Amino acid sequence: MGWKEAAEPALSRMPVVRQPKSHVPFRRKLGWTAGVLLLYFFLTNVGLWGLADQVDLFGEFRTVLAGEQGSLMQVGIAPIVTASIVLQLLSGANLLGLDTTDPRDQVLYQGLQKVLVLVVTLLTAIPMVYAGFLQAGSVAGFPVWMVELLLVLQIFVGGAMILYMDEVISKWGVGSGVGLFIVAGVSQRLIGGFLSLEEGFFADWFSILTGQTEVQLTTSEGIWTLLFTTGQIVPLLTTVLVFVIVVYSESVRVEIPLSHARVKGARGRFPVKLIYASVLPVILVRAVQANIQFLGQIIDRVFDGAQPGWIASYTAEGQIDGGLFYYLSPVYQPEDWMWWTGQLAADVQWWQALVRLGFDFTFMIVGGAIFAIFWVETTNMGPESTAKQIQRSGMQIPGFRQDTGVVEKVMERYIPQVTVLGGALVGFLAVLANMLGTIGNVSGEGLLLTVSITYKLYEEIAEEQMMEMHPMMRQMFGNE
Repeated sequence: MGWKEAAEPALSRMPVVRQPKSHVPFRRKLGWTAGVLLLYFFLTNVGLWGLADQVDLFGEFRTVLAGEQGSLMQVGIAPIVTASIVLQLLSGANLLGLDTTDPRDQVLYQGLQKVLVLVVTLLTAIPMVYAGFLQAGSVAGFPVWMVELLLVLQIFVGGAMILYMDEVISKWGVGSGVGLFIVAGVSQRLIGGFLSLEEGFFADWFSILTGQTEVQLTTSEGIWTLLFTTGQIVPLLTTVLVFVIVVYSESVRVEIPLSHARVKGARGRFPVKLIYASVLPVILVRAVQANIQFLGQIIDRVFDGAQPGWIASYTAEGQIDGGLFYYLSPVYQPEDWMWWTGQLAADVQWWQALVRLGFDFTFMIVGGAIFAIFWVETTNMGPESTAKQIQRSGMQIPGFRQDTGVVEKVMERYIPQVTVLGGALVGFLAVLANMLGTIGNVSGEGLLLTVSITYKLYEEIAEEQMMEMHPMMRQMFGNE
């Protein structure tokens, strides 16, 4: 008996959101999407019962992993992303033996993914509580061990809820839950970065122009203040630049002409975009880095700060400033690498900051390309899957035989190369945005994801509206 036969009884019984049996009207999809988003915002404001003190392990990764520190959404989408990475690696190595085009294997794959998400949620919650990152308070009538157990249970329930909220949006709403949760969190930070009355961009400039805040342009400190901190000129330009580059990259594409094999005059095009795998593989890369830093924090707590210095060293505030884990940590602000401004941490040398920056660029560019390839293959966007989809739709490439193998060879001229190039480009842009800073202290990858997901959401909404206006098109594209 293989593992599939042994695991099928359990995996097939995992709770699942029912697939709609017929076409879901566009307005109803918007209703489901808005309802889940409202629930998500509500849960991010529901604090963990029994929590006394806390340290945010994910820190700067919050903009990518969503969620909210100290709330039911404590782990955010981190378990979903981690489980996806594990499944992608196992599928890429063909260790699972699952054919995602087979309905039976699809059920097993989805059940296995849910089990992994729940296991990762539990494995994340336990160190958070019992290593002291989330400290249980004294509650009358409850021993400390019971409060700690309830904290773990609350985090686990929150992780399960975000898993099924994502599934509801994917099947009954517009877009994907993971993408929308990221957009919601980043948009909240961006709007706050512009409109906040305390540290917002417009409030700061009002203070500068009215003389409430003095900026001495004759000193390096004053120039730094104008460009990066109070004035935020460079973060504003970086935010606009990333927005323009992503929107432009989404429009850059190679269009392969198609014609219908039976209906003469019916023509179309298959677009191979520059960012073919989207920017979602960036989440996977950052999730790997987040787990690495999570491990470093746990090692520091276990050894009580007495671990060898070459592994990791932390400041009194819990910020990493040396060792292997320092070089593997992402650069998230100009102060992390601009040594000539005097903004580096006291124990960090200029060459250490540059080595860290080099590691970050290498990790994101190479990792972005690798995960883009995995993403394309596991989401049926590769040359072989694309050729089969074109064949099933009755289309063919003019001048070529109507054969799946022939179409696949044509697709192999474009898809693999564009996938690698797009993944590397997205990784480069993410690090560049972090180096220069953004409005609202949104991470570079968070800004990339928000712009790209919003652009794709706009395209999907336009497609849904077109389907509503022309119901026959749903039958042509198999959406009925």
